[in-house]
Order: sequence, then C-alpha cells, then structure tokens
Amino acid sequence: MSRDDDADDDNNVVPFPQSRVTPSGKPFKDLGYGKTAQALGVPRRQLFGHWCSRCEGIWYGTMLEVECPRCGNRDG
Repeated sequence: MSRDDDADDDNNVVPFPQSRVTPSGKPFKDLGYGKTAQALGVPRRQLFGHWCSRCEGIWYGTMLEVECPRCGNRDG
C-alpha cells in the first residue's frame, strides 16, 4: 500500500457522533464518577472523560460506561 492510499483512507473516515465533543468555551462542571468506576475503585488516571451535554460537564468512567452519573443522560 502506498502513502497515497493511506491519505485516501484518512479522507474517507466518518467520525462517530459525539466521540470527541469539545466543551464550548464555558467552564465545565466535574460531574464525578460513573457507577462501574466507583464499584471497581478504578483510579482517575485510568478513566476516560465523558461529556454530558445536558449537565454541561465532564464525568469520569470506564471506556464502556455511557450514562451520566448525575442526570442519567446517555446521548453525550
């Protein structure tokens, strides 16, 4: 595969919706930790930050957690 083929593949990538949502210039709230992260006692440095658009904040959980611990939003 040539470098040109790699460039074409990069241009055809469709991003997953809300996989990397950037907070809009406003300060964000720390919404805490997800249920699974709390139950397992995972240290914060090993958790992923997840954006909740309803709470306008970031909560921390395992990679597979999807529910905001504060409001229950599952749509990012």
